[in-house]
Amino acid sequence: MEFVQPIRDKAKIDAMKKLLKASNMRDYVLFTLGINSGLRISDLLTLTVGDVAIKGKKTPSISDRITLKEAKTGKTKSFPLGDTAKKAIREYLKSRKYDCSDPEQRSTPLFPSRKRGVEKGSRPISRIQAYRILNDVAKVVGIEERIGTHTLRKTFAYHAYQSGYDLSMIQKLLNHSSPGVTLRYIGITQDEMDNVYLSLNL
Repeated sequence: MEFVQPIRDKAKIDAMKKLLKASNMRDYVLFTLGINSGLRISDLLTLTVGDVAIKGKKTPSISDRITLKEAKTGKTKSFPLGDTAKKAIREYLKSRKYDCSDPEQRSTPLFPSRKRGVEKGSRPISRIQAYRILNDVAKVVGIEERIGTHTLRKTFAYHAYQSGYDLSMIQKLLNHSSPGVTLRYIGITQDEMDNVYLSLNL
C-alpha cells in the first residue's frame, strides 16, 4: 500500500477540483468520483460508461448506484452515487457526446487513455497516469504531503470520519480488520487524538 496522506483541507480539495475541471473533465471526474466513493484506484480505472449511465437512454442519465466486483477482494460492491458525483459524471458524458444507448459506447472505459499507439478510447488510463494527474495538481495548490492514487480513498474515509460517521461504519465500508487499522489508514494523528483530552475539560 502506498504510504500517502488524505487531503485534509477542504479548500485545497475545491481548488484541485476547479483546476482539473478547467483543464480536463476526465481527470476532474476521476478525482471527484474517487473522493466521493472510496473506491480503490484499480476499481475506479476499470469503470465503463455502462457502469454509470442508465441503459437505453441516448442522452446521459446517470445511475443512482454503481455495482462492481472489487479487483482486490473479488467481492461485489454496490453503493449509491451522491449528487456531487452524479453531476460531475453527467457533465463529463455530455461533453464527450456519448450515446449511452449504444452497447459499444457503454463498454468504453469511463477514463480512457489518450496515449499514442492506443486505439482511441479502448483502454483506461494507467495507474501511473492517474498518479501523475493527482500529483501535478496537488503541487499547484500547495499540498506538501505525499499524494498518490490511494489518496482518493483515504480522503473519502478521512472526511467521513471528520463529518461524524461512526468509525465502525467506515471500517466496514473500507473492509478493514479493525478500527485501529482504519484510524491509521485515514491518517488520524496522535496530535488529533491528544486534542480530545485537551479540548474536553468537563
